[in-house]
Amino acid sequence: MSNELKVPTMAELFAEGKQPEVLFWVGCAGSFDDRAKKITKAFVKILNKANVSFAVLGTEESCTGDPAKRAGNEFLFQMQAVTNIEVMNAYEVKKVVTACPHCFNTIKNEYPGLGGNYEVVHHTQFLKDLLAEGRITMEGGQYKGKRITFHDPCYLGRANGVYEAPRDLIRKLDAELVEMKNCKKKGLCCGAGGAQMFKEPENGNKDVNVERTEQALGTKPEIIAAGCPFCNTMMTDGVKSKEKEGEVEVLDIAELIAKAEDL
Repeated sequence: MSNELKVPTMAELFAEGKQPEVLFWVGCAGSFDDRAKKITKAFVKILNKANVSFAVLGTEESCTGDPAKRAGNEFLFQMQAVTNIEVMNAYEVKKVVTACPHCFNTIKNEYPGLGGNYEVVHHTQFLKDLLAEGRITMEGGQYKGKRITFHDPCYLGRANGVYEAPRDLIRKLDAELVEMKNCKKKGLCCGAGGAQMFKEPENGNKDVNVERTEQALGTKPEIIAAGCPFCNTMMTDGVKSKEKEGEVEVLDIAELIAKAEDL
């Protein structure tokens, strides 16, 4: 199946004089992390099924600069950002979709000040639009009646006010959406933001991801749904620390839809 994944690059389409509907920004995690690559593949399968004309930058894509900026290295952030903006502007990119809320937030809110003005959507918003336009259909199938709780990524929810798109998609799967006590505006971080993903946590009583996983497990879910590769890692680690990996799955919204459609 994976042999058939069609993933054109902007360079290829540009050479043919074509402009895709949307640039799929893959992000560092979606490109290099083995777990997050599965999210990338699931999303591409849906895009292909919906006949969306999209392209990736491929080797021309570099980190958005989010970890550098959040860790306080503004100079490195601006170098990374300007490099990406020059590439995107050369291809006359208008619309960007990404499965990473960190990339989403940075390109949407911080690139305009450096000359990068694009319509930027999170993949859950894009999938919801595809559904509304009838370009994809969804049947609950294997998820009908399953208890699914959704963990709000900080940079999707509280930073950008996107709460309903992922939840609407879960409901469309005929699943039972169960909310944690900290959700939406009161959401709790997974523990990976601010470049914490790449270092060990400071000393304290309990790791943030364990606290958040306990809240998730409190809803007695069969699946913890995420919309961010960092959150996925942290929640997966949390589930393992509670030795519940045999009972509770951590899946991205794109994976839920791709699996429901047997893609």
